[in-house]
Amino acid sequence: MSRPSRRHILALASGTVLGGLAGCFGDSDDGLYDSDETTGDADTGGDGASATRETAVDGPDESALEETDIPLADEQLPLEYPPETLREETISGGVPKDGIPSIDDPTFEGVDDVGNRLDDGDPVFGLVIDGDVRAYPQSVLVYHEIVNDDVGDESVAITYCPLTGTAMGFARNGVEFGVSGTLVNSNLVMYDREGDSRWPQILATAIDGPLEGASLEEIPVHWSTWGRWKAAYPETRVLTTDTGYARDYNSDPYGSYNPADGYYWEDSPTMFTPLSTDERLPNKRMVLGARPVDGPLAFDLERLADEGVLSSASVTDREETYLAIYDDRIGAGHLYRSDGDTYEYDGDTGTVVTADGTTYEPDELPLESVYAFDAMWFAWAGFYPSTALID
Repeated sequence: MSRPSRRHILALASGTVLGGLAGCFGDSDDGLYDSDETTGDADTGGDGASATRETAVDGPDESALEETDIPLADEQLPLEYPPETLREETISGGVPKDGIPSIDDPTFEGVDDVGNRLDDGDPVFGLVIDGDVRAYPQSVLVYHEIVNDDVGDESVAITYCPLTGTAMGFARNGVEFGVSGTLVNSNLVMYDREGDSRWPQILATAIDGPLEGASLEEIPVHWSTWGRWKAAYPETRVLTTDTGYARDYNSDPYGSYNPADGYYWEDSPTMFTPLSTDERLPNKRMVLGARPVDGPLAFDLERLADEGVLSSASVTDREETYLAIYDDRIGAGHLYRSDGDTYEYDGDTGTVVTADGTTYEPDELPLESVYAFDAMWFAWAGFYPSTALID
């Protein structure tokens, strides 16, 4: 039996007849990608796309940088495929540009107003900026994928790709992001409404448009559950279903996370062929992924929840050692650059204890924090085939 397409699923969910399909990206601009640097072998899995461990790409020209209002990262994030390859691998997601509408005027309510709209086990994406605490229910984001919001003193885009299980935040400085209608490696390709550059969410780097080669400024967003998040942050404000669009927010078109079923079941197949395959974990197993300069890393979240602390010390070809710490309060992981000292997890208190007996909350270790986010294994390994896996 053939699998239903994403277009078919979305059409069934929304009850609408979708318009013409969005095309893939146009031809690349010759010259923006100058060279690649192979620093290690990468298993490309035989899917046709070629990868190197690191691909150096020229950033946008100075005029594009001067004209943009989008906050950009100081350094380009690593890519393992040149933009030309990523553009060639970009496919229609079955909906036109903005066919999945972003939420541009979000409204929020307090915990007491949520009622039975959310079950304690339902996933939410949590964000804290300057004491302003927000929760974005997965049940709403699955229909919109992007919320252009203002939190604390920051203008941010909260983004979610249901096909790769990735929730990520980006600084936007008033510039709105939208859903392009295309995918690469099953991942949402965003576009900015300033200059229409194209940004695969996981890569956070433009692969086409005036800002090609630039990387976005990332903001940590945590996968959690409604029960854990509201217990940790009772003052949180929650995105409402008052979005201006008619959607059945009680029904996920892809399956269920509470309990895991359908597309979200970890052994289920992908909907589209990944850039690269890696069978070390089931397709949809969730990992905590990071891309430090000495190479991408992925920590098995299920094992992290069991152990409390995981170290990358077994990865011998890296300059640095990293520590992943489980935060039982919100059911998420934090990543740090290790200083060589010993850190042990106290399962009774959910805290971390150093060799001298000092105790820290999982998000307050006196170490350099490293940006990391949750992703389905197939998506992470597809974009970063050289990744080390700590499981």
